[in-house]
Amino acid sequence: MLNLSVLLEDGARSVPDKDCLVFGDLRLNYALTNMIANQVANLLVSRGVRPGDRVALASPNLPYFPFVYYGALKAGAVVVPLNVLLTPREIAYHLEDSGAKALFAFTGSPELPLGERAFEAFGQVDSCETYIDLPGTPGATESTIEGAETLWKALEGQPGEFETVQTGAEDTAVIIYTSGTTGRPKGAELSHNNLLMNAVISARVVNAHPDGRDVSLTVLPLFHIFGQTVMLNGPLYRGGTLVLMPRFDGDEALRLMEKEGVTGFAGVPTMYWGLLNAVQAAEPGAYDLEKIASNMVDAASGGASLPGQLAEDFTKTFGVEIKEGYGLSETSPVVSFNNPKVLAKTGSIGLPVWGVEMKLIDPDWNEVQDEGEIAVRGHCVMKGYHNRPEANAEVLRDGWFRTGDIARRDEDGMYFIVDRSKDMIIRGGYNVYPREIEEVLMTHPAVSLAAVVGVPHDTHGEEVKAFVIKDADTDATEQEIIDFAKERLAAYKYPRSVEFRTELPMTATGKILKRELR
Repeated sequence: MLNLSVLLEDGARSVPDKDCLVFGDLRLNYALTNMIANQVANLLVSRGVRPGDRVALASPNLPYFPFVYYGALKAGAVVVPLNVLLTPREIAYHLEDSGAKALFAFTGSPELPLGERAFEAFGQVDSCETYIDLPGTPGATESTIEGAETLWKALEGQPGEFETVQTGAEDTAVIIYTSGTTGRPKGAELSHNNLLMNAVISARVVNAHPDGRDVSLTVLPLFHIFGQTVMLNGPLYRGGTLVLMPRFDGDEALRLMEKEGVTGFAGVPTMYWGLLNAVQAAEPGAYDLEKIASNMVDAASGGASLPGQLAEDFTKTFGVEIKEGYGLSETSPVVSFNNPKVLAKTGSIGLPVWGVEMKLIDPDWNEVQDEGEIAVRGHCVMKGYHNRPEANAEVLRDGWFRTGDIARRDEDGMYFIVDRSKDMIIRGGYNVYPREIEEVLMTHPAVSLAAVVGVPHDTHGEEVKAFVIKDADTDATEQEIIDFAKERLAAYKYPRSVEFRTELPMTATGKILKRELR
């Protein structure tokens, strides 16, 4: 038997008084964090949530996320993390597809009206029976969303003790939504064992400060599997402290690094770029860079390829070499690491982590030697996509998962990404899937055909661009198409530019040649 919530429970037993979560002036030790998670578990059981039921969670990096995440796991439920930028239409789809029985959503702010969007979606899905507002004001019992119940009101009278449901190691713990070129997002089912093993692996890669301190700046979104494993589950496995940061800002990150004595950081390349820019733009003496560098022991990057010059500049400034990792939502996510302390090469995604195998295959699953599609086998591979037997048959065989990423392997066994067969765009560390955007664009009355690709961008890595063939006799403008998509897609998904064409490059069978468009 195994339940991922043991990560928090073990900390509550072994280091109860140690800081677990730090957010602003709020400091919560392991014992208190575990107690609130127990209250959440009792709440869920009282509302009819049973082992195996799905519980959706939409929250930025606030104490609410671990409260609900581990509380739902304790109750034997399956957590469905939701991107906080999703529209009501997209949230409703995730609730329906996962069969979520409850939804916890942060109220938000004027800039991020998450609660309004989530509550609107909740009203559209009959199977989702419970909505809990995670209010912007700590301890608030009255919701600013009419008809919603706040977490603190709901927790009144709930016991702080709970006997954790003894789930099986292969039971689903989390459903992470991802996609491909086949349309709407699919839910990757990750087991308790998948996530625990990946947390242990991640924790082994990261080193504590020589004086024993272990403080992580948790700014990677926890609803994303990279942040969830490397910056939540991994640090808790080590009994570390999480300094929560809901939104990345270079200046604020440096301030927290200095104030809290941060020893570990993980981010996407644009975050490292933001840190260096903040240092360069700061007034002399604004930050004690020597102190920050003396505390920093480890840095990890993922989500997109890390430019070599960026890695070099960061090391010069902070005295730490960045460990670049590779992974996917379907692999919990860590598959390999380009680790300077073991073997590292510029541009490589490194070697497989402990317990994981990688190989290169052709379209028919035959192993090839020099260049091919990456296939992965090991403890990290998902159980499968939720309710998608046909998709599972395409990507899973004999324990192997085909990633869709094309790579080459050198004489030292190091892997180098060559291309992405899935045409996925990585914008600022977020996965953007062209097919979903194309389907939205095709609903515009002026659009005859659309193709979406990623184009190079200085800060985001890639930006979303649409190529559109308009219907005859239409005068639709580029801005009209962009605004149409913006209303229907999350902020990181909609195209920032549209180019009208009279034709698109295609193969003889009618497949659009996106490589030529790029």
